[in-house]
Amino acid sequence: MEVKAKLKNANFSAQKGRLIANQLRGLDVERALNLLNFSTRKAADSFKKLINSAIANAEHNEGADVDELFVSTVFVDEAGTHKRFRARAKGRGNKILKRNCHITIAVSDTK
Repeated sequence: MEVKAKLKNANFSAQKGRLIANQLRGLDVERALNLLNFSTRKAADSFKKLINSAIANAEHNEGADVDELFVSTVFVDEAGTHKRFRARAKGRGNKILKRNCHITIAVSDTK
């Protein structure tokens, strides 16, 4: 059985989120949470909350044993971009793109 949890419009770029997603793929949930606890990246907190949500979904909805769960799939997609500008010299302006992402994590008890 595979249980998913999603986070939409996370306030960091998909490229930065994929750096953490690549580390989590295939780990058991206890080891993944331990890795996220000691990570210094901003996105680690969002991933930690999302894994805890997926664990709670599996335990409550499916009656899964938490000790047997592992992170089966993780993917990070681009979301909408907030477009801003910054005033520059001689009446010009520079674009500022504030990128967001959608994160999906699935935990499973069968390999």
